[in-house]
Amino acid sequence: MNKIYLIAFALLTLLPASPLKADIERSTPVSQAEVTLSFAPIVKKVTPGVVNIYSQRVVERRVTHPFFNDPFFNEFFGNRGFGGGIRRGVENTLGSGFIVDQSGLIVTNSHVVDNASEIMVALNDGREFEAEKILVDTTTDIAVLKLSSPPTSLPTLPLSNSDKLEVGDLVLAVGNPFGVGQTVTSGIVSAVARTGTSVTDSNFFIQTDAAINPGNSGGPLVAMDGTVIGVNTAIYSRDGGSLGIGFAVPAEVVMSLISAYQSNNITESGMVLKPWSGLETQNITSDIAMSLDLERAEGALVTKVHPESPIKDVKEGDLIIRLNDWTIRNSEELNFRLSTLQINDKAKLVIVRDQKIKVLPFTTEIAPEKPAKNAYSPSEGTPFSNATLVNISPRVAQELGLPLNLNGVIIYSLSGRNIGFRVGDIISSVNGTNITETDDLKKLLSKQAPPAWDIIFIRNGIQQRLLLR
Repeated sequence: MNKIYLIAFALLTLLPASPLKADIERSTPVSQAEVTLSFAPIVKKVTPGVVNIYSQRVVERRVTHPFFNDPFFNEFFGNRGFGGGIRRGVENTLGSGFIVDQSGLIVTNSHVVDNASEIMVALNDGREFEAEKILVDTTTDIAVLKLSSPPTSLPTLPLSNSDKLEVGDLVLAVGNPFGVGQTVTSGIVSAVARTGTSVTDSNFFIQTDAAINPGNSGGPLVAMDGTVIGVNTAIYSRDGGSLGIGFAVPAEVVMSLISAYQSNNITESGMVLKPWSGLETQNITSDIAMSLDLERAEGALVTKVHPESPIKDVKEGDLIIRLNDWTIRNSEELNFRLSTLQINDKAKLVIVRDQKIKVLPFTTEIAPEKPAKNAYSPSEGTPFSNATLVNISPRVAQELGLPLNLNGVIIYSLSGRNIGFRVGDIISSVNGTNITETDDLKKLLSKQAPPAWDIIFIRNGIQQRLLLR
């Protein structure tokens, strides 16, 4: 196995160095003058391009009789809403963002503008503009907005590859915490390539101790050269305040999303069409490393391969150690690196199989839509009212973050009230009839409504049963 790592090292030394990974000269302060240096020049350069984002969304709340709030009655009835109705209200949200293009493109978090019916953007100089969502990627919690009537000149912030970062580097976080106004906080990079946080589906972050609070979401994390190397997304907190553990989405994600928009690789609803590998992988544990005679528990082990995978010759049991010029330390890093590629990019995986290194070239592709969605929205009077159901395909599975090789009919979206279904529920059978495609459900629901409903569905891999009379 030592020979394998020697060969891998030799391959690395032959690869050309990326121009995005240029070394930065680092030094510690050695005099009082250096200790009293100020971040003010960087702040003046950056803050004009940072914006405040105000959004409104319509929410529905159930209104009940006051006595149902009594603990005695609540013990018996719970939060069932007897005797009440639905009241609509408007909820305001606050966040931050930054301008990346003269055409009025603004980057923020998707949760800042989620379901927003109206979005206003306030520039640092006091000007306000309406904006619309043009791209939303909930898996990375990134959204791209566009000013409806952008002015002729806008202050923009350049994006920079986060691969140049090292733990201990100084960074600035800019945003509008708690709505008090634009605020700058400083800190260091606490960790790079942080995984295991479950903040978003991408699960790959820059960790910083720069103070990040509610309202900072969507603001830039800035390096000492004045470039944006991340988007502030979440904090670890017990009470909502900053505890010095903040997470930022790497700027490479933003670059790839903007490239997808410019290449028109998005759906009509603004969803990004990302490269699809057709692979499922798992992290290497110490036991697996020992069984494979590995020196380190690093890499992504292939556990499933979809028949339509664009990566030919890959097999279950292959150990992925590199993607292009990037070392792959775990499954999260593999998924992150794949997501930064564009459709039709030429790429290559470096794998270990039978203690030998192999290079597998491939061209990135969109996940196939086989079978076709064949979307079906049942009418009122059925348990599936206000739901849109589709056939499961690799593209649907990728959009909803589902495992490979699933089949059947899934709830793709919901609008309004429903009996308790969620997006991602897979319908297995209705009144004893197996549901394998939307046409099966359409045929069943076209008949006279039965006196009772017996529905079996799968949620998060667990089979559940719903009885309605």
